[in-house]
Amino acid sequence: MIKTDAFSTELQELAKFAKCISHPARLSILKYLAETKTCISGDISDFLPLSRSTVSQHLNDLKELGLIHGEIDGLKVNYCLCNSTISKYKSMFDEFFKDISSIDHN
Repeated sequence: MIKTDAFSTELQELAKFAKCISHPARLSILKYLAETKTCISGDISDFLPLSRSTVSQHLNDLKELGLIHGEIDGLKVNYCLCNSTISKYKSMFDEFFKDISSIDHN
């Protein structure tokens, strides 16, 4: 038995999300995509202080979790935020923190 199997599916999903966004580069990518308010075509590494290969790995991690999606357009990839997935995780985290903050420790 894998130890994570002892936890609910929701907690496992929240943990995967937290792990994914725990790197400042991935947070920076999400913030950049949100600030541009459009899909980005081309090389996002031009806008971040990271190498192309590093950005590519972080984009893959974000894409794997569904926080962004990328569509191939010729030789370029258009990266966009996946607002429905972001909303889902935000709601899950809001509910998680609401539940633990409502516990009276007095």
